[in-house]
Amino acid sequence: MTEQPRPRNRRLPGAVAGYFAMVYGAGFLLGVVRTLWLTPRLGERWAELLEMPVMLCVIMIAAHLLVRKFIPHHTRLEAVIVGTGALGLLLVAEVLGIWFLRGERITEFIADRDPVTGTIFLVLLLVFAVAPAAWARGQAVPRGASHAEL
Repeated sequence: MTEQPRPRNRRLPGAVAGYFAMVYGAGFLLGVVRTLWLTPRLGERWAELLEMPVMLCVIMIAAHLLVRKFIPHHTRLEAVIVGTGALGLLLVAEVLGIWFLRGERITEFIADRDPVTGTIFLVLLLVFAVAPAAWARGQAVPRGASHAEL
């Protein structure tokens, strides 16, 4: 028997996890570099400002790969679902990382955040959530076809 392709909606959890893992993994590695080598030499604000364009590139490359490889036959709505799902995972990971690695509560972390880099960080979170939809071609589901049939 030939194996049937997996329905599209079953691919979305893997796409969410893959997109999250690509960006969070790169961010974690860049955070280590920033904390150990850049911050002592340049200060926290400048180290974070140097890291942020790199993270923007990581987000855009990861979103592009996601759309082309993980969900090649997608709709824009599915790309939005993947982006927001990955954002949810990222926020949970950030909060847990702040709590376990830094020993801070999220309220302390936000209160101590630099206003310039904090604002850019929030913009990058928004970009992370919408980037898959921005790369999506916006293919519509044909009339009479369900997502599971495609």
